[in-house]
Amino acid sequence: MKQRSRLAVVYDRGAVSVGDVAVGLRDVADVVFVLPGTAHAIKARPVCEQLGSVLGLSGDPAADARALAGLGVEGVLTFSDPMLRIAADLAASLGLPFHDPATALRLTDKVAQRRALREAGVENVRSHPISGRDDWAAAVASVGLPAVIKPTWGEGSRCTYLIDESVGVAEMVGRALAEAPPATGPRLILEEMLTGRTDVRYGDYVSVESLSTAEGAVHLAITGKFPLVAPFREPGQFWPAPVGTDEAEAILRLTTRALEALGVVTGLSHVEIKLTPDGPRIIEVNGRLGGHINELSRRACGVDLVTLAGLQALGAETTVAPLRPSGVHYQHHTLAPVQPCRLLGIDGAAAVRRLPGVLGHRQFARPDDDLPGGVMTQELDILWGECPDHDAMSRSLEQALTLLSYRFRFADGERSLKAAELSAFGATPLTNINGGNPR
Repeated sequence: MKQRSRLAVVYDRGAVSVGDVAVGLRDVADVVFVLPGTAHAIKARPVCEQLGSVLGLSGDPAADARALAGLGVEGVLTFSDPMLRIAADLAASLGLPFHDPATALRLTDKVAQRRALREAGVENVRSHPISGRDDWAAAVASVGLPAVIKPTWGEGSRCTYLIDESVGVAEMVGRALAEAPPATGPRLILEEMLTGRTDVRYGDYVSVESLSTAEGAVHLAITGKFPLVAPFREPGQFWPAPVGTDEAEAILRLTTRALEALGVVTGLSHVEIKLTPDGPRIIEVNGRLGGHINELSRRACGVDLVTLAGLQALGAETTVAPLRPSGVHYQHHTLAPVQPCRLLGIDGAAAVRRLPGVLGHRQFARPDDDLPGGVMTQELDILWGECPDHDAMSRSLEQALTLLSYRFRFADGERSLKAAELSAFGATPLTNINGGNPR
């Protein structure tokens, strides 16, 4: 009997859970979970040990590569942005297919990414790096206002702010610098604010899910988005996106050019695109599976993208065509308040699960959880469903988010808020500024 292949998955918080990895790869290979020393990875380690082998990162890349070689690893994967460069270095040391280190840098460093897109003539969004407080004046002079400030390397809309004439620019830059994660170069980037179309029905941006191969990129789906919740937080997505044939072709052409400019030749990617009056524009390119996209793909089309990624990483045949779901499949997240608070309780979940069009509801936050607040996207739950068309999806969500409510304790007292008040279906959405998760 042929021995099963071994596949290294460099794991941390990201697009899929440990369980998703185990389910997607169970018929593909034995998994070696490669874990950093982060709080999330430490918490996940006992589950990883039950579902596969575990190798803790030592901090010595050469030693880690030798350890994986000794285990007979034949492929490397990650679904986590913070682990992308580590996975690229390991794969390069082992001579295994993955993003090469230079491509991984362009996929995780927004300054390097904007430069590469600009030099290739793909996109020319005005941008300027910021290393410290003294850089803000030059950045504003270069980019103009209004603009968006974000970390050069980050995820989940962490410390991402809109800057315009109504705010103290120096103060806002100082706040973002204090919150930004460490980086080897500039910690922040100031970017031109992309103005979205006002005639779109839902969010004015989409994402494109693709698989790059030696023959080129196969675009699996265009994902529709719900309007952003202030300041830049994503409350959900759905298949298919409500875009016409001509616009879809323009979106896919731009995606192909962006992936080629960044040197992406293998693996799954998640490209976020703004729908502007002048046509589609690149928000950002991510070199991994999009958040919650695998659940959407499995449910809507019966295709496990973790399985697909695993097969490709091992050099197996990965023939795939664009995914075409029947009906409209959606995911919606209630987002935590931006003010620090404690979650006291959830009401209406059972009633929501009985609604037509709703297939399920799962809580991520639990009563007595302390929620830190801030502008990073923090999902309290996920609500998913299937409807015959987009109109039915809207009706299903509006009804569900009116029934579902959350009770919080804030510094000034207790309040109950309906999910609709915390989402794009009731909150004031930012439908005309550049969105997406700047992960």
